[in-house]
Amino acid sequence: MTSFDDIKRRLRLPVIGAPLFIVSGPKLVIAQCASGVIGSFPALNARPQENLDKWILEIKEALADHDAAYPDRPSAPFAVNQIVHRSNDRLMKDVETCVRHKVPIIICSLGAREDVYQAIHSYGGLVLHDVINNTFAKKAIDKGADGLILVAAGAGGHAGTCSPFALVQEVRQWFKGPIALSGAIATGDAVLAAEAMGADFAYIGSAFIATDEANAPDGYKNMIVASAADDIVYTNLFTGVHGNYLKPSVAAAGLDPDNLPVSDPSKMDFGSGGNMEKKAWRDIWSGGQGVGAISARVPTADYVARLAREYDAAKRRLAS
Repeated sequence: MTSFDDIKRRLRLPVIGAPLFIVSGPKLVIAQCASGVIGSFPALNARPQENLDKWILEIKEALADHDAAYPDRPSAPFAVNQIVHRSNDRLMKDVETCVRHKVPIIICSLGAREDVYQAIHSYGGLVLHDVINNTFAKKAIDKGADGLILVAAGAGGHAGTCSPFALVQEVRQWFKGPIALSGAIATGDAVLAAEAMGADFAYIGSAFIATDEANAPDGYKNMIVASAADDIVYTNLFTGVHGNYLKPSVAAAGLDPDNLPVSDPSKMDFGSGGNMEKKAWRDIWSGGQGVGAISARVPTADYVARLAREYDAAKRRLAS
């Protein structure tokens, strides 16, 4: 079985591109992996379910072609995100597809299930589970996850409220395995800071929405570029789980972002695609508090190159 240490040594930067609902597809994942960072997408983005097989084949073939053309800088592995919530009625079909293709990394969200972990481990795959607090982290590891994604305050999409400092410190008291840290990370300086805090990887989402390869409308990409931390609202209205969203998109949907009602978590629905006429992330656009560091729409390769320059500059600055 390949380890996360082996994977990290293959990367240009210790970065995982977070799976972005609707936004992440083969084009973005291929660009991320070819640039030297782990790319990922939610299995639910491939619709209908049969398209998941086609997407994975497309990614594997493109990365094999890249590796043949550039043997001196092979691509990073890719990951598929599985929503483990009970309302996801295609979960096991998606897991079966990933097992058949031996997807290197599976990212699990909204529930920890031993049978899913065991299926991925059956072929030597690795499982990262995203969590918002120390309690959920322990449950995921107890059930067999290989590593954790700590979704701290300020992260885009479904995010927690814990400071990244507090969350990493608490988890590192008992867990020595791989950790990815999420929460307002958009620069190379922040990637290095995540490592300094005790994480192995930085988990970056919002910045990739503004890349050329992202499957996001122009309005969404432009809003990411134009927004800052004050433009983010934290609410559970749209999915039943608290998350961070762009205030201008909430206002455009006819709602007051400063006076949103509270949702009933029992109405979470990842099977039919949501429980409101205005849906996240089609109409209500997600974004994390790190959007203030995103100043332009660029190709993925250019953004990763910028991260690398900033990361190296930050290391030199600290060393001096």
